[in-house]
Amino acid sequence: MANAKRQRGFTLVEIAIVLVIVGLLLGGVLKGQELITSARVRNLADQATSIQAAYHGFIDRYRQVPGDWPAALANQAVPGVSTGGNGNGRIDTANGSDWTEPLAAWEQLARSGFLQGNYVGGSAAPTATQNDRAPRNAFNGFMFITRSDDYLDLATPAERQLLVLGRGIPVNVLRELDLKLDDGLPQTGALRQASTSGAALGELAQSASNCVDTTTQPAIWNIAGNAQDCNGVLLY
Repeated sequence: MANAKRQRGFTLVEIAIVLVIVGLLLGGVLKGQELITSARVRNLADQATSIQAAYHGFIDRYRQVPGDWPAALANQAVPGVSTGGNGNGRIDTANGSDWTEPLAAWEQLARSGFLQGNYVGGSAAPTATQNDRAPRNAFNGFMFITRSDDYLDLATPAERQLLVLGRGIPVNVLRELDLKLDDGLPQTGALRQASTSGAALGELAQSASNCVDTTTQPAIWNIAGNAQDCNGVLLY
């Protein structure tokens, strides 16, 4: 009678080697994702702090708020400036538009050399194809300097001069940025979640509603929800 062919399975050593390889691959993927997230956080942090430095540097040099400075006066000190505001000392509504001064701020900051870019101002919300109206964050969301109360707070928020970081930021990135720059909480400190509705500058200055868990005390960034369209503000 012919000998039956013996069936040969994997040895424990072979299975162990495969598990080690799978573990290394998974670890590499997770580490790569962590590095990408950290790079995005650094990019956003650098962008926010450079804009803040430019804003205060402009005020220190010209004794005027960028964007609020009337165009005719600004052009005397910064040749080429074509847009400006009403000169009341803050970035707010001018000439019947909530957008005139926030967009003029970028032109005046760029023309004066405090920021890179070639911005032309405007009186309406920028569209997806208008790259000459405002800078964008790493996730393609428009950024703005304005004065508003459109942010999360423990009580009724007060009007503050602030930088809108822009939409499209994943919640894990915004939380890590908050930890890097502030206290890690979305309704206290200098970095807050943007309002989820009713913002003076509309949807571009708002955040998706599932970015923060307000059922906890204090409220926390909703990492479990994995929201990808969050927005924050940095209070000046």
